[in-house]
Amino acid sequence: MMSTKAFTLVSAVERELLMGDKERVNIECVECCGRNLYVGTSDCFICHFLLEEKTLPAGTATFTATKQLHRHLGFKKPVSELRAASALNRLLVLCDNSITLVNMLSLEPVPSGARIKGAMALALNENPVNGDPFCVEVCIISVKRRTIQVFMVYEDRVQIVREVSTPEQPLAVAVDGHFLCLALTTQYIILNYNTGVSQDLFPYCSEEKRPIVKRIGRQEFLLAGPGGLGMFATVAGISQRAPVHWSENVIGAAICFPYVIALDDEFITVHSMLDQQQKQTLPFKEGHILQDFEGRVIVATSKGVYILVPLPLEKQIQDLLASRRVEEALVLAKGARRNIPKEKFQVMYRRILQQAGFIQFAQLQFLEAKELFRSGQLDVRELISLYPFLLPTSSSFTRSHPPLHEYADLNQLTQGDQEKMAKCKRFLMSYLNEVRSTEVANGYKEDIDTALLKLYAEADHDSLLDLLVTENSCLLIDSAAWLEKHKKYFALGLLYHYNNQDAAAVELWVNIVNGAIHDSTRADLYEYVVDFLTYSSNQELVWKYADWVLQKSEEVGVQVFTKRPLDEQQKNSFNPDDVLTCLQKYPKALVKYLEHLVTDRGLQREEYHTHLAVLYLDEVLQHRPGASSKGAEVTETQAKLRHLLQKSDLYRVHFLMERVQRAGLPMESAILHGKLEEHEKALHILVHELKDFSAAEDYCLWRSEGRDPPYRQQLFHTLLAIYLSPGPSAPELAVAAVDLLNHHATEFDATQVLQLLPGTWSVQLLCPFLMGAMRDSIHTRRTTQVALGLAKSENLIYKYDKMKLKGSSIRLSDKKLCQVCQNPFCEPVFVRYPNGGLVHTHCATSRHTNPSSPSPGART
Repeated sequence: MMSTKAFTLVSAVERELLMGDKERVNIECVECCGRNLYVGTSDCFICHFLLEEKTLPAGTATFTATKQLHRHLGFKKPVSELRAASALNRLLVLCDNSITLVNMLSLEPVPSGARIKGAMALALNENPVNGDPFCVEVCIISVKRRTIQVFMVYEDRVQIVREVSTPEQPLAVAVDGHFLCLALTTQYIILNYNTGVSQDLFPYCSEEKRPIVKRIGRQEFLLAGPGGLGMFATVAGISQRAPVHWSENVIGAAICFPYVIALDDEFITVHSMLDQQQKQTLPFKEGHILQDFEGRVIVATSKGVYILVPLPLEKQIQDLLASRRVEEALVLAKGARRNIPKEKFQVMYRRILQQAGFIQFAQLQFLEAKELFRSGQLDVRELISLYPFLLPTSSSFTRSHPPLHEYADLNQLTQGDQEKMAKCKRFLMSYLNEVRSTEVANGYKEDIDTALLKLYAEADHDSLLDLLVTENSCLLIDSAAWLEKHKKYFALGLLYHYNNQDAAAVELWVNIVNGAIHDSTRADLYEYVVDFLTYSSNQELVWKYADWVLQKSEEVGVQVFTKRPLDEQQKNSFNPDDVLTCLQKYPKALVKYLEHLVTDRGLQREEYHTHLAVLYLDEVLQHRPGASSKGAEVTETQAKLRHLLQKSDLYRVHFLMERVQRAGLPMESAILHGKLEEHEKALHILVHELKDFSAAEDYCLWRSEGRDPPYRQQLFHTLLAIYLSPGPSAPELAVAAVDLLNHHATEFDATQVLQLLPGTWSVQLLCPFLMGAMRDSIHTRRTTQVALGLAKSENLIYKYDKMKLKGSSIRLSDKKLCQVCQNPFCEPVFVRYPNGGLVHTHCATSRHTNPSSPSPGART
């Protein structure tokens, strides 16, 4: 129990210092910010005082106020309220329903003249939602009926951000975040101005008593309730503290933890928030103002200002900690800041935060403990050391002295309760994961990451793998032993890989796949190993395990060679011939790799193309249902073989021809005959053996691709001739011939075709062909006429130029020199250029064959 004498009442500003000989001037409001005390008067003055605190030998404090400045606001109304915004160096002054911004030192209004008009009362949001440190959030009761307005106040401007309607006229307001606590005409309510949701608290009668609404902490308010009760309410509309009993006639309230201070007409009463008992009563008549400012409690009459000074709290803090009353101890510690030198306070306060953190931790209040550890800058190894075996054996850490807590280890703290122990370990996992990348971890990241790895492994936590595949400082020896102990072999492999021991990692994973050791972390571990080797730059390691991956699965294992990074393929880090030698025992992988070389990389080597074709052929023959493939469905491999035979020009045609013919594959034989320009043989196979007329047409198109029109025409004429040749299949071939002519009319010489066709065929039968042939003939004739006309025009131009040249005479003598070789002419034979220059015929010839020769003219 704290001392009954919790406060001493000390005069701060005497009447004479404040008002001089002005009898009728009264104090209307006060504001205190640090050492600055501001007083608003009934005659519209603001007075600025500087408070100086002195501690007497007896331990009591006294205050001396020095008047700095006073200034008249220019109104005839009293100053209603004062609020300091120290971050902006501004004082918000409410007078005559207008809030003016003035400089905190000069008391001059801001040059911009920024102000908020139509305000009856104001409240500052001490838990702002904006996040801008250079503005304050102000909530006002507007002169507009049933209206609350929210403003952002900057150094020289104001900005309205929200206007909220209330069910009744508001009389008093306090704000925390998005929540407004309002005293309306008949009740108190909580209103979230962001969502518009309101929560009724309890009724009261504003005509009988003055409402009190005061924010006392984060999301909590103190209200003057019915029956002389000081009621606490959270933004959720509930009370987490028991009410305090004060006078029915309370006119003001303040908080100085752990006390609630109340003011009525005759007394100041001090009530404990811990046991709700009244602890102290101070006679104080004619008081009408009671406010607290950052732990300093000020009361005032209409003529004087006084300060309630709390007694020293250092011992009380330790007592509170010893009795596990953490919150009160911390708030008391903050309140003790003014009584302790800064450096000493910082050391003391950090230690108190750390002690409080361990108290909360022991009570399993982990969120609160985490914030206290962070605020107190706890060496996280103090926390890790509670958990047996988590700190590395190489760690040199020793606990703080005197100790921050009374526990030897986690077993003692939880008294062997496994559920509590599991919760503590989950908290440490979360906390270490949060602090490992912050300044808290500087200097001992190895201890933190190693401890985190051990916790993850023990709890079989998914984050173990995330830790090991990202940057970490886990100590190899400690971590490896722990992972092996908990049978986390896949994770152990990741640890080896992170420490550049890839050979050890792969060996471990291979043993898992082979079943030598058990670890079910990854069901696709084999594929993971293949992928790992694919991107490994260690060729020796890849070759070492190449046979192993291929034996498991040829199609998947070959990816270590076929899916290597592009830069490695360009460097040919793995010689294809070496790979092919390795793959001789694995036919499926061999095919995949040759496809990679031929198709994906486009290597132009005959042996690769021939080898791939032979492998395709072998597989086709192996899976062929009968002796002949005629009429059989084309398999995927056979389609690949045909595509390769058609598109590639690098394989050995004669070598493959012999094998294909011996195997009885007519379509492939036709393609190879085509490669040898043996078109008649190829078409004969397609028409007479396979009776595949569509394939015959496609053959003509394929072989004539990129060739001149006569070559293409010759191919189609050859096919037509085969169709028209006599034989047992003549009727069927005749139909194919008609279709060929009608579908490819432009590919034929109509004159030759008409001479070949039987006289019994009707014009109607060949109508599409004849129309196409006529259209093509007319088009050819017209384009020829155009070309002839253009040639005649060009010829006429040249004739005209020639006539112009012949129209002038040329005199040639032995004194005339060739403009190319500069030698005289020996015979009357020469070449004349348009510019008049004369050259020897052999010099002109030399100039045309050697463009670098001197040029007398551009045109002969």
